[in-house]
Amino acid sequence: MPEAAPARAARYSLKGRLLAALLGAVALVWLATALYSYFDTRHEINRLLDAHLAQSASMIVAQAGRELEEIDLEHAPQLGERSRRVAFQVWEHGGELRLHSANAPRARLSPREQGFSQVTIGGKGWRVFSTWDDERHFLVQVGERDEARREIAAGVARNLLLPLAFALPALGLLAWLVIARALGPLRALGRQVEAREPESLGALATGDAPAEVVPLVRSLNALFVRVGSLVERERRFTADAAHELRTPLAALKTQAQVAHGAADDATRRHALDKVVAGSDRAARLVEQLLTLARLEPDQLKEQARPCELSEIARRTVAELAPAALARGTEIELAAESAATVDGHPELIAVLLRNLIDNAVRYGPAGGSVRVEVQDASLSVADQGPGISPEERARVGERFYRVLGTEASGSGLGLSIVERIAALHGARVALGDGPLGKGLRVTLTFPAGAASR
Repeated sequence: MPEAAPARAARYSLKGRLLAALLGAVALVWLATALYSYFDTRHEINRLLDAHLAQSASMIVAQAGRELEEIDLEHAPQLGERSRRVAFQVWEHGGELRLHSANAPRARLSPREQGFSQVTIGGKGWRVFSTWDDERHFLVQVGERDEARREIAAGVARNLLLPLAFALPALGLLAWLVIARALGPLRALGRQVEAREPESLGALATGDAPAEVVPLVRSLNALFVRVGSLVERERRFTADAAHELRTPLAALKTQAQVAHGAADDATRRHALDKVVAGSDRAARLVEQLLTLARLEPDQLKEQARPCELSEIARRTVAELAPAALARGTEIELAAESAATVDGHPELIAVLLRNLIDNAVRYGPAGGSVRVEVQDASLSVADQGPGISPEERARVGERFYRVLGTEASGSGLGLSIVERIAALHGARVALGDGPLGKGLRVTLTFPAGAASR
């Protein structure tokens, strides 16, 4: 039974997020404004209505006097629906009710005789203003129900919030259209990338892309350049490697055919020896190809650490000495002083191994190879034919071999050396060997990378 496909990560819409953020911010600001307006308006309404109560009480006080003394207990007429929420009383000497509105109670509205007070009458809250006339003969109290004030404030808040119900959808539609238009270049860029062929690595056109997207397009174009360069290097490397491997493989096939058709043991043994030697050469070539391939990507630049050149040289010489002695070549090591540099010990060992291997193979039988470590540099000198100054500039190229060279090789040794040296910021110099014979290769690390 096939495994279930992993659940696809939930996608989100940039347009939807922008719209939600915009409308949420507008609604939040609008609500905050409405809330502030509500409390501010309620405060101002209370002040205004308090002033109205005080003014009404003053008007009643102004009318109090001879006419009021002739009135026994009269009820003022009820005027309008809202007047039911406003009541007044006129008390003579503060104890005898002489005049009151129809909805006023028989008891005093407030025990307070001067100024504003908040009281509860019949379970309802009242705002009451009390005052005396100049002779302190009549006490006038004017009250208003709290719910009337709350209704006015609620009406103001309702009028502030009601437009939001219509404005928010309209604003959302307008914002959706604007955001969709603003994100058009992103969609065009996506279509441009989607329509590309796999081998198409040309630069993307910025066109009418907004300023915020231009850095992304530039980064993609820079990535395409790097990928194109990498692809081109890999194509060139594959073609060169295939060309270089064709020769040893053809030689192996030829020697195998000779061994298969040989009539005597000596011929067969000689052909098989050639097969073994060719296999070793092919294996060495593959190893060098893989080493060079690993050194190509910039991602393989590991963080450097202290490396003791003398110790690396001793280990490498000990590793290659048996094969060199089998060819009649002696390896001399001069590494008396300690020399520590920042780098990659394994890569420096590969570099030194290639230099020594080249020196052994190209040197004469019975000769010697000298490996020297001094300060922040190491050198390998042989007694071979050397390289002319005109050709020294090209020996670091892949698969390049000096014309007339009889020793077997792939032309990759010094190319690997050049690459490892570049990774360490080191300089490779080619010069004459001892007494003007052979070749000396000197690797010098930068002064800042060495410590003694």
